[in-house]
Amino acid sequence: MNSLKIIFLTLVLGFSSNAFAQELDANLQIRPRYEFRNGYKAPIPYGETPAQFVSSRTRLNLNFRQDQFITKLSMQNVRVWGDVPTNTKSDVNGIQLYEAWVQYNFNEKWSTRLGRQVISYDNQRIFGEVDWAQQAQSHDAVMATFKSNKNHLDVAIAYNANTETELATPYTVANYKSMQYAWYHTELGKINMSFLFLNTGYENKLTPPIPTPLPELKVDYMQTFGTYWNAKGKSWDGDLWFYGQTGKNATNTVSAFDVGINFNYLVTDKFKIGFGYEYLSGKSQENTSSAIKSFYPVFGTNHAFNGYMDYFYVGNYRNSVGLQDAFLKFGYKTDQWQFALLPHVFNSANTVLDVNGNKTSSYLGTEIDFTAAYSVHKYVTISGGYSQMFGTDSMQILKGGDVDHTNNWAWLMINVNPQIFSYKK
Repeated sequence: MNSLKIIFLTLVLGFSSNAFAQELDANLQIRPRYEFRNGYKAPIPYGETPAQFVSSRTRLNLNFRQDQFITKLSMQNVRVWGDVPTNTKSDVNGIQLYEAWVQYNFNEKWSTRLGRQVISYDNQRIFGEVDWAQQAQSHDAVMATFKSNKNHLDVAIAYNANTETELATPYTVANYKSMQYAWYHTELGKINMSFLFLNTGYENKLTPPIPTPLPELKVDYMQTFGTYWNAKGKSWDGDLWFYGQTGKNATNTVSAFDVGINFNYLVTDKFKIGFGYEYLSGKSQENTSSAIKSFYPVFGTNHAFNGYMDYFYVGNYRNSVGLQDAFLKFGYKTDQWQFALLPHVFNSANTVLDVNGNKTSSYLGTEIDFTAAYSVHKYVTISGGYSQMFGTDSMQILKGGDVDHTNNWAWLMINVNPQIFSYKK
């Protein structure tokens, strides 16, 4: 540890040949997580054996500030224990550049940031860090920011390519080709309001044989727009949101929406209760048109919504019948402990058909989520959880597997996040 401090101090002193104020800090995260998956994301098929594994994130964050410049460098390695032999010379995933950006503050109101960065707003329904996933989520983008009193405006653009080329080539990465958005936040008394307009362009995939010379590569643009409001009192807090989607996706027209409400009440200093409801539009299985009517939360932290077993919208359930999620929340917190119990009741937002083409129940099932966390040290937290899904025949029609089987998921995670160096001049 002393050697590491000497290295960082040497770097700082090397840069500090002038009188500008400087700040440098570094922190390390090591986060192993055990999971038992017995029907996670979908009912487990009959006769299959549950999965068990330990995944881990190791991340190093370096933050530097001098005068009007702010920079951040974040490197990480994500692995599954045992994915390489003990005497390996290489790693499966290697080192990933999670964040690498520079920000210049023109004055107290205006700034710009460019590079690989986390984009996260409001309750993370549309833009989120996706921190539950070991790899998390970040974007290559250029952002301009305006802040004044109670107002905050971000405008950003991104444009992606496979590699450096001399001629246009198809974009083959599972990602957007281009993105533009504007996010505005303001305060009105106890109410915080945000407004978002997002334009994402996905390049249409060419099917072999690909002609030469290459034709113009068409990009379809989908717009996601809406608002998020939240308010907080002495013993309560609540939020609501509405987002719509339009435009095109894979040449198909899009017309979808998402609306949700959430309210929490602090019964005592330690005990909190809450309830909420979310409706995500979908398309009836009787509808044979190519139009997309199913809302998709784009870059949201979807694990935080619609149950922790991730049956909906976490890399799945796209272009489906939509979802209605009614839920309760019970939380208990002390200085070192946190407990939460979250039951969800799921219904489809549109018609589900059985194998004979007949309408079936819209009730998909009930999920019970329980989590607990214990703060061992200011740098160490142990957390864990257990979830169980009680699915119906309608759930099995949509997701497959066997709902009569016990479908559950359990996890245990240790998060160690120490500050290893800090320097301020």
